[in-house]
Amino acid sequence: MRVALVSEHASPLANPGGVDAGGQNVHVAALAAALGAAGHEVVVYTRRDDPDLQGRIPMAPGVTVVPVTAGPAGHVPKDALLPHMGAFADALAADWATWRPDVVHGHFWMSGLAALDAVTRVDLAAGGHVPVTQTFHALGVVKRRQQGAQDSSPLERAVLEPDVARRVDTVVATCSDEAFELKQMGVPSSRIAVVPCGVDVAHFTPDGPVAPRTGRLRLLTVSRLVPRKGVGNAIEALARLVEVGVDAELVVIGGAGDANHLEAEPETERLRRVIAETGLEDRVVLAGRIGRDELPAWYRSADVVVCAPWYEPFGIVPLEAMACGRPVVATHVGGLIDTVVEDVTGVHVPPRDPEALADALQSLLADPARLERYGAAGRKRALARYSWRRVAADTAKVYARLAAATRRSAALTGDA
Repeated sequence: MRVALVSEHASPLANPGGVDAGGQNVHVAALAAALGAAGHEVVVYTRRDDPDLQGRIPMAPGVTVVPVTAGPAGHVPKDALLPHMGAFADALAADWATWRPDVVHGHFWMSGLAALDAVTRVDLAAGGHVPVTQTFHALGVVKRRQQGAQDSSPLERAVLEPDVARRVDTVVATCSDEAFELKQMGVPSSRIAVVPCGVDVAHFTPDGPVAPRTGRLRLLTVSRLVPRKGVGNAIEALARLVEVGVDAELVVIGGAGDANHLEAEPETERLRRVIAETGLEDRVVLAGRIGRDELPAWYRSADVVVCAPWYEPFGIVPLEAMACGRPVVATHVGGLIDTVVEDVTGVHVPPRDPEALADALQSLLADPARLERYGAAGRKRALARYSWRRVAADTAKVYARLAAATRRSAALTGDA
């Protein structure tokens, strides 16, 4: 099957960790590679953000990345990309005139907007219909609810995103919470499929090198350095643990640069103030961005992985932690509700509640048998439900249903 993945701001070639580079980049890259490994012909279209990116770039067996010229060939914040989506759609339509995909899969709302625009033109020019499926990765209605005036999304998103959701052939939601939100937006249940994000279970494993440890209990957070990720809440929870005599530390992995180049990020200054105010300078390490090859060793070094976002469309960190056999304490939001199973692979706590987070951590850290049990169960769950091979297979089933429905419709209308 010919599959076109459209990911306007999240390039599969980017290094995750920056403000606009995170889980979606990982998702698109891994899904494309797994679909390619399964025998599909996959082309990923992403906006060219580097003048050195030219032509069609081989990424993995069966997978090609096409950098699309739409706006400046440099970094543009994703919330400023809407004016360039017309040019993005022009490039898609031009390419699909000669390489017609069997299915198009948009990632993020602006990708869906461009994909629908391009497909409409291709359908009119060549006849028939190219089905479009859509994964949003984050919904504007949830973002506005959580961030209020701090939401930097363009105002048009409030109208255009629901329109995309209702016009595509199928929406692939990544969790049950998102499916509920989509129904509230007017998307029929019959056009919603739930397929989660995945994790590389061959890379993230319980066995292997372990990052250096101190003699303290180690909490680990892996996150972009933006307020909504709740890193500040994790630091505040650590302060409460120390107050009651728990000898623990917190390692924070994430950011656009290494530990010596984090000051350029606004959130770094705020986090350093929180660290100073809580007197935890010797117990909190802002490690900066860590290479993907090194991440499993850091997960293995943790007693507990803390995921404390205020909201989270899906969240791949719990999957990576579970695949490494580590227990997770996570806020009860978004995709974390599905991935972390209460009292099986970890514990849920309310968001923005450092006291509840500290209580959960204190109880868990005091029970080594529970830590081990949660870690083992997490690994089993990652293998059974969240391997990219499984996720790609489930996604391909959605594509196959769309392709079959398109063929039936063409036969009935005489366009076959």
